[in-house]
Amino acid sequence: MQTRRNFLSTAAGLSAAAFTGGLSATPAGEQIKKSILISMLPKELSYLDQFKLAVDIGFHEMEVRTVDSNDEALKIKQAAGQAGLRIHSVMNQAHWKYPLSSPDPQEVQASMRGMELSLNQAQLYGADAVLLVPAVVRDDTTYEQAWERSQKKIRELIPLAEKTGVIIAVEEVWNKFLLTARDFVQYIDEFNNPLVQAYVDVGNMVHYGVPQHWVRQAGKRIAKVHLKDYVRQTHQFVNLGEGDINWEEVRKSLAEAGFSGNATVELRGGDRAYLADISQRVDRLLGLV
Repeated sequence: MQTRRNFLSTAAGLSAAAFTGGLSATPAGEQIKKSILISMLPKELSYLDQFKLAVDIGFHEMEVRTVDSNDEALKIKQAAGQAGLRIHSVMNQAHWKYPLSSPDPQEVQASMRGMELSLNQAQLYGADAVLLVPAVVRDDTTYEQAWERSQKKIRELIPLAEKTGVIIAVEEVWNKFLLTARDFVQYIDEFNNPLVQAYVDVGNMVHYGVPQHWVRQAGKRIAKVHLKDYVRQTHQFVNLGEGDINWEEVRKSLAEAGFSGNATVELRGGDRAYLADISQRVDRLLGLV
């Protein structure tokens, strides 16, 4: 695996073609890193007790959400360090209320501040990525405008990504944008920069697509993966293995992509027994045992 320093030293020289097709396959012995989202852990517990619980049930890495203050971020960092739980990514929080694609300059400014805060907190934690919902199509924003406006602002964020050594990981969500794997791939490739990669949520596209097809098309662009399941008939997210996802095919597609990064569970929270069961489901469904 590359260190951050080595990654940054080679990042500027990587073309999109080399990035998507020329990197080596996953080294033998590496496997997907099972991770949990901080919001799933019992909120009545202290950070330290939450994080110790995560480690006890088999999660050694975690995705956190952007917090408003550096003091809070420092508390999270300290508790995670004490528990032996690595923070691998930060989920940006400003992109829904204040999308980069908005025609309102004040909304865009707030969105940029949110991403800057997220990138800096990721650096503080030693995380290697920030999740970004890049744009939202709405009454005042067409698909084309969402594409152009968001790309322009993400390009302005790349220097900070380079400074912090943190990937901007673009996720496909229910935002009426990047509705096909082809668009998803093209959107990322147009940056021609290894610090803009894909965050694939295997549950988000089930309503209108097939997860393993997206994984295969995104391929080496995938920095991170979210895990949840979905039932098309009832339009509901459900526990892992209880929906319409073909997990065997998802597992095969991730292997074909050479993916050995973090796969983070993103479900509702619950108690120890519930979370321990989810940990075992991830092991079974992704073949980590």
